[in-house]
Amino acid sequence: MAANSQRRFRLSSVIVIALGSALLGGLGTAIVMNSPLGGNASATPGQTAPGQAEPGAEQQQTASGVPDLARRIDGDPTALGAVDAPVVMIEYADYRCPFCSLFTRDTMPKIMEQYLADGTLRIEWRDLPIFGEQSVQTAIAARAAGDQGLFWEYNAAVAAAAPERGHPDIDRAMLIGFAEQVGVPDLAAFELGLDSETHRAAVQADLQEAQSIGATSTPLFLIGDEGIAGAHPLETFQAVIERQAARP
Repeated sequence: MAANSQRRFRLSSVIVIALGSALLGGLGTAIVMNSPLGGNASATPGQTAPGQAEPGAEQQQTASGVPDLARRIDGDPTALGAVDAPVVMIEYADYRCPFCSLFTRDTMPKIMEQYLADGTLRIEWRDLPIFGEQSVQTAIAARAAGDQGLFWEYNAAVAAAAPERGHPDIDRAMLIGFAEQVGVPDLAAFELGLDSETHRAAVQADLQEAQSIGATSTPLFLIGDEGIAGAHPLETFQAVIERQAARP
């Protein structure tokens, strides 16, 4: 592999056509089909990107040679699970991506219940704001909530309010409303955090990391040395997590 592309990885695509699939209610998934990862931008929900199967098809991608980007920082508010967990799942996501919200609402709680409690899995969040400044501002807001120990609660509240289709408008008043909803104790400090250049820089650093591997579509998951693009059913994640956990 050329030196200037050492951190990129190639996806071997396996497309399983499931006629009448209930995945996303038949909306399809926003996925990346080209190699290296990131050849296509994500599709608008209900539309089909170049190289993407028709809506209603279940599409699964696994990757080989995935770079180890796990940070394993003790006390990281944007991570869940033991620092030394044998498997790390990194999620690159945009708060205004309906597929990311679907995963957060429907699949993430089940993964947490099954694999966090027994120490198998660590989950690390990465911001990949591909839908504009409102996405950046929401990512900053979640980090401001994280300053008060409520990153994941804030994350879940945004996802719970998201529509099934399209990219919601999220203004400053809504960001403050989510903070009130999850019980952020110091709202004045939270509002100061909304203008934090430190948080903005952290979001930018996540974005640059994603760009370094060619990621342009959300959600994207790196699980050990495998990758999954798109909001897949729980069983897809279970298979990869358990395969990774079984490795010596």
